[in-house]
Amino acid sequence: MKQRTIYERCGICEEEKKDGIHLYTMFICCECEHNMIYTEPREEKYNYYVRKLKNITKPKLYS
Repeated sequence: MKQRTIYERCGICEEEKKDGIHLYTMFICCECEHNMIYTEPREEKYNYYVRKLKNITKPKLYS
């Protein structure tokens, strides 16, 4: 039986990646996750990540 590899679009770099995490409704690839963790707030890239993360929406919870 063949296994299919599932790729998802990273919400940060916007590339199709296989491995990563889901944060609410956004998929973040391992590379971007690592880069965000090790980016200092004074670095220029920090603001880029903050802008991208603002696109996360909380899933609606229906009761």
